[in-house]
Amino acid sequence: MIMPTKHIPTGQSLLGIGGVILGNLRADMTVTRLWDSCRRHPDVKTFHRFVLALDLLYALGSIELFEGQIRRTSK
Repeated sequence: MIMPTKHIPTGQSLLGIGGVILGNLRADMTVTRLWDSCRRHPDVKTFHRFVLALDLLYALGSIELFEGQIRRTSK
């Protein structure tokens, strides 16, 4: 589920959804605003999968929460 496999396409893995999220994260955004921009993407589908992908991106150090908004890290 986290990584794509022979049975899980890239778009349906959490890494694939994380790519969709990062693609929609152009500036600092609240969770609600980011969800609104990602929710129509066919791979994201549910808020549960969206949050799991956010957790993965945070654990990988790709995003951070600063003053109530999500932003990309400067790594």
